[in-house]
Amino acid sequence: MESNNLKKDPYVALKFPEFRSFLVMRFFLTIGYQIQGVVLGWYIYNLTKDPLSLGLIGLCEAVPAIGIALYGGYIADKSNKKTLLNRVVGVILFASIVLYIVTLPAVTVYLGQSLLITTIYIMVFVIGMARGFYAPTSFSIMAMIIPREHYPNSSTWNSSAWQTASIVGPALGGLLYGFAGINHTFIFVLICISISFIGTFFFKSRPSTFVKTGSIYKSLSEGLKFVFKTKILVGALSLDLFSVFFGGAVALIPVVATEVLHVGATEFGMLRAAPAVGAVLTMLLMTRFSPMGKPWRNLLFAVTGFGVSIICYGLSTNFYLTLFFLFLEGAFDSISVIIRSTILQLVTPDEMRGRVSAVNSMFIGSSNEIGQFESGLTAKLMRTVPAIVFGGSMTLFVAAVTWYKTKKLVPMSLEDISNS
Repeated sequence: MESNNLKKDPYVALKFPEFRSFLVMRFFLTIGYQIQGVVLGWYIYNLTKDPLSLGLIGLCEAVPAIGIALYGGYIADKSNKKTLLNRVVGVILFASIVLYIVTLPAVTVYLGQSLLITTIYIMVFVIGMARGFYAPTSFSIMAMIIPREHYPNSSTWNSSAWQTASIVGPALGGLLYGFAGINHTFIFVLICISISFIGTFFFKSRPSTFVKTGSIYKSLSEGLKFVFKTKILVGALSLDLFSVFFGGAVALIPVVATEVLHVGATEFGMLRAAPAVGAVLTMLLMTRFSPMGKPWRNLLFAVTGFGVSIICYGLSTNFYLTLFFLFLEGAFDSISVIIRSTILQLVTPDEMRGRVSAVNSMFIGSSNEIGQFESGLTAKLMRTVPAIVFGGSMTLFVAAVTWYKTKKLVPMSLEDISNS
């Protein structure tokens, strides 16, 4: 009876101390990462006035994250998760310190614009490498500190923590940059990432359950084979890859704010925060009204809504309407995040979590950055508004094709998926 009550308790995951520590660690890392991303995008665009420069930020982060992801998953499976996470966050902290130093006025004058931008891209590349290890390591830790029956609830809270940080981060990034400048903003970033780094010391050390059965190549192949033979995983990851790739127009908010809406840094921060506001409010609702009754059907609905909101955002010329459509984009995206993360947790064996999460990060984690590059490139070729509308339209096309190819999954319940 007590177990059943826990399952119905929307706060059940928060009853586990290590999970609370995990949320704090991820919250401060995410808020620092988000502020840093917003500030770098605004800073580089104002230096270059070229939308492609925004796309190159995403590309510099995505290439190493994708390239090292499978190996990162292998290392995460065979390593002490606490130690590895500590080192990964330490690398992110180091790169952020370098970014702070090179954007100091005295250093900027000494470096010159070309070397300054190159250094920024290199540090973003380093952060991308760290992300290749962070995603599978954090995924594995979360699975170890929460009982299996509470995975849906923990996924909701974990996503909510990320989205809350994504609200505070862009808003603070815009405000701090507008009122205090980039250097003071980077100091705040360093404080947040330092708190996250300290937080990595509070997890218990757990021995790896990984059993090496052959070469690294064979081990990595096992992770890939598991994903591609599991139809529900292939469908969910493919849907996200292509929808986010074409729907990455949020990366163009600096251009929209400057050239379409004609607003400043403060309004830019509000626009950048709007998707996360919609996401976190929706996720809080999802702790009581779960979307997992018919997860595949709800996932397709959410991606469709995501595409429509992107198109409306691209066509809007009113600041408040743009805020609203970005709010809806985040709300629909949050539903798909909850569904995908829950499915991934349920169908993945403990001994393969790092490698499967690595494949997941190649599809999902890096699709945002690749989508950012696609948006920057199409904006340069097609101009900003046509590029955004094109991206939203392609997202709708992807959702329609996926529905046609996966009709049998639409009526499946969460229990059907778990037992499949």
